[in-house]
Amino acid sequence: MNTTHEHYEEYPARSRSGARVGIIIGIVAVLAVIAAFAFGLIDINQTREMKAPDVRVSGGQAPAFDVDTAKVSVGSKTTDVTVPKVDVGTTKEQVKLPTVAVDKAK
Repeated sequence: MNTTHEHYEEYPARSRSGARVGIIIGIVAVLAVIAAFAFGLIDINQTREMKAPDVRVSGGQAPAFDVDTAKVSVGSKTTDVTVPKVDVGTTKEQVKLPTVAVDKAK
């Protein structure tokens, strides 16, 4: 609430026409460059071939690493597993299961 009775002028909201004008000017500029190439007003010819610089490398050494990894053994063993039958009962059967053994690095 304004108790000092001062009057403030409200400014109208900014329009977005400035951005539109900028985009339109950009599009016209691109079209003008394309038209200049199309009508032969601009012609670019290569006057000299490109040559890559000569580079010489000498010395240096690749790094070396000593790595100890864990030993992994994969095999199978026979064990008893409860396997359901088509009827409501269950039976024990022998099946081969995969095994994995990991020995820590030294």
